[in-house]
Parts: sequence; structure tokens; C-alpha cells
Amino acid sequence: MTKKFEIDMTSGPLLKNIFLYALPIVGINILQLLFNAADVTILGIFASDNAVAAVGATTSLVNMFVGFFVGLSLGANVLVARSMGAQDSEKGKRLIGTSIFMSLVFGTILIVIGVFCSEYFLTWLGCPKSLLKMATTYMRIYFLGMPIVMLYNFCASILRSVGDTVRPFIFLVIGGVLNVVLNVFFIVVLKKDVEGVAIATVASQGVSGVLSLITIIKGSGFAKLEKKHFRIYKKELKELLHMGVPTGIQRSLFSISNLVITSTIYTYGEVVMAGNTIGHQFDSIVHDATDAFAMSTLSFVSQNLGAKKFKRIWLVIFESLCLVVGVALFLGALVAIFGRELCSIMTDTPEVIEAGYKRLLIMGLFYFLTGTMNVFANTLRGIGKPLAAMLGSFFCTVVFRVFWIYVVYPISPSMDMVYWVYPISWGLCNIVFAFMAIPKLKKMQKEYESSFAQKETYNS
Repeated sequence: MTKKFEIDMTSGPLLKNIFLYALPIVGINILQLLFNAADVTILGIFASDNAVAAVGATTSLVNMFVGFFVGLSLGANVLVARSMGAQDSEKGKRLIGTSIFMSLVFGTILIVIGVFCSEYFLTWLGCPKSLLKMATTYMRIYFLGMPIVMLYNFCASILRSVGDTVRPFIFLVIGGVLNVVLNVFFIVVLKKDVEGVAIATVASQGVSGVLSLITIIKGSGFAKLEKKHFRIYKKELKELLHMGVPTGIQRSLFSISNLVITSTIYTYGEVVMAGNTIGHQFDSIVHDATDAFAMSTLSFVSQNLGAKKFKRIWLVIFESLCLVVGVALFLGALVAIFGRELCSIMTDTPEVIEAGYKRLLIMGLFYFLTGTMNVFANTLRGIGKPLAAMLGSFFCTVVFRVFWIYVVYPISPSMDMVYWVYPISWGLCNIVFAFMAIPKLKKMQKEYESSFAQKETYNS
């Protein structure tokens, strides 16, 4: 039953397999955004723009912490995929058991951070006092559900590593529909605003997490958790941390730089904050659709590295680049053209609509740059060079974006100048990642081919 959901990424038609792999992730990413948008829409209609702004005020901070641990789950994706490519099932089982155990530990750590530190972090970022209480409440409730959120992310990452992207999509649909229903119940019926959104989010993700865990426990394919393997294996833990920590730090670095940008947006007041939150809901659709195809690079490169099929790795990179550029340009143009109409779905305040449209116009047209950037970054992770991806991210996002906000932005301060830092930093990342990934992959291929030739000579 389980095996029919898995994809052998080391053989067969590559473009077809990438599509089969990526399309459910596109669905997952877009549905997550639509469900988040439903949160914002219901808040905007039945609560207030302040409630919308309060939820938006937590986004960068939540992403910083959650992003780090989700980055750790990508380490499991790489290593389980590599084990599958090498047909080492025992290694895969130890990695899966260690990963699931780790997810619950990490989730517990996030509870402590969220419950006790939310208000301090929001105050430090300069969250307006009128929003601080609501934003703090939202974060505390959201972080109480972190163990189950981490469980879903690790389980989904493991399933993706063997090509199973369909069932995580199904589980998200179930959880997302529940999320919308609970939002209506808590906000419209019980008159809860940010509390209702947070509780609904945690409950829906809990359902998705439990369904994912059951799938891995009951499965019969490569991605199966056995009771005896549900423990920490020191060697596998070390490998997971080696792969996952740099990736987690990289994701957090994006969020840290975004915190600096968010604190700048705070200075423009609640209307701009609400517009930025609404605009982000829609331009993120472009980002996450392209990121699905970029994410395929991670598993496809990892499996083919395990199978030592370097020529196929080059094809994976080329076809992934073509896909992300095409998808991003098409969706980005739609978002830019119909930006005002999209923003008006969530609010009827003209000033908020214009603030949201300003973000969409700049961000949407350049999201192809973040797609290609992620293809190169995932290539680096897939070939076992996550530290290189992390360092490149640090200089191109944190250092450059902080420089922009504190040095370039004051020359001509405006929201346009704030938003332009994103596409410029993405372009810079593309150059750095490409110059890192391509030579490293060529070197690995040359070393393998040389070693293989020596073995052939010895055997003959």
C-alpha cells in the first residue's frame, strides 16, 4: 500500500517524476497560505484590522523559531533519501526513528520559548502597544501546539524523502478544512479573535500531525517507523544535526533579517502593517508554488547521490530551474496585475488595499529569483554541503539586508525602498549559491569517476 506512493527518483522519466513529486507540494503550500488567508479574512471581516495586524506582527518572529527546527527536518529528508538511493533500509530506519524522537523534543523546547518569551521578543521588535497584548496571546497559544507541529513537519519531510508527497497533501486538506470551520466557530460564534485563530491553527495541525505519524507507523515501504527504532541513535543523530543545523540556521537567518525589515514596517503604522500582512498572503502563493519545485531538487539530488548517478543530478538541477522560472513568472504576473482585487477580498479599507498592493507589485514580479536561489541552495544541501548554503545565506540576506535597512534605506526612506531589498538580495544569493554548488558538484563527480575507473582497472 505504501510503496505505490513512493517514487524511485534514480530512474524513469525525470520531468514527469519531478511534476508528480512537486504538484502535491504546490497544493500543500498554496492550501497552507489559503488557510492562513482564511484566518486573516475572517479576522478582517468579523473582528478588526488591528487583529489582522496583530497576527501579522508575529509572523517573522514565529518563522524565526519554527524555521530553525523545520530546517532540521530537511536534514532528515536528505539523509533518508540518500539511504533509499543506496538501498540501505536499516540505515533509513535508524534515521527515521531518531528524527521522530527529535521532533517531540524540539517541540517541547519551543513551548518554553513561546510561552515565556513572546512578549519580550515582540516588545524588543517594537510591536505597537495597541497590538502587543493580542500578538502575545496569539503566539503563546500557537507555541503550545509546537510538539504536534514539529511532528507533522518531520513526518512530512520523511515521506517526501521517498517521494510520497500525496498523503501529506491529503492530511493538510483535512486539517485545513477543520481550521476554517474552527475559525468560524471561535471568531463568529464565540467572539474570540486572535485566540480563536491560534486555537484553530493548533487543533488543525494536530490532526495533520497525528495522521502523518500513523502513516509512518502503519506503512510498509521504505519510510516506516518501527517501535524498536524509536530512540536516539548517536551516529544518526550526529549526521542529522550535521545536515540539519546549518539548514535550520539558514532558515532562521532569513527570518532574522526579516525581523529587521518588520521592525522598519512597524514605523509606518497599523494601516501599512495590515496591508503588508494581506499582501504577504498573496505574494507568498507565488513563492511557495515555485518553492515546491525547488524542494524537489533536495530529494532528487539526495537519492541520485546515494545511487552515484551524477549525470542525472545535473538534469535535475536544469529542469528544476526551468520549472521554477516558468511558474514564478506566470503567477507573479497574475498577482501584480490583479493585486488590488486580491487585497480587497480581505479588507474594504482603501488605504490598507493600497499598502498591500504596493508589496505585491514589487515582490510578485521577482519571485522567480527566490525560486532559482532555492534550487541552488537545495543542491548544496543534497550533496552534503549545508554549511556552504548557510554561510552564503548569512552574507546575502542578514548582512546585506541589515546594511540596506541601516545604510541605503535612510537615503530615501519609503516602503518601496523597504521592499526592494528582497529581490536584490535574492539575486545576490543566486550568484553566490551557483558559484558554490556547481564547482563542488563537478569535483564530487570527478572524484567518483576517478575512483570508479581505478576499481575497474584493478578488477581487470
